[in-house]
Amino acid sequence: MSADPVAWLVIEHGWKVVDRQGNELGTVAEVLGDEDNDIFSGLSVASGLLHRPRYVPAEHVTRIVEGEVEVDLDQDSFDRLAEYEPPAPA
Repeated sequence: MSADPVAWLVIEHGWKVVDRQGNELGTVAEVLGDEDNDIFSGLSVASGLLHRPRYVPAEHVTRIVEGEVEVDLDQDSFDRLAEYEPPAPA
């Protein structure tokens, strides 16, 4: 039985990020968005200690269930994503 989908607001650091086949691409390092206005921008996804997190835009997220975020990217597409650059302090 598959888990019920959940809102982006409950995504937590450390959740698995997987492709459509369930292959793990990395883990959530940071959830990006505006909670007050319910605008989901994307995720910063860490894929290993020696790699900088990648920015996964929200439009690539296809499913969110407790503990896991599914994206429409394969490993090659994920590897080509830009590194996540945190915004400069205001």
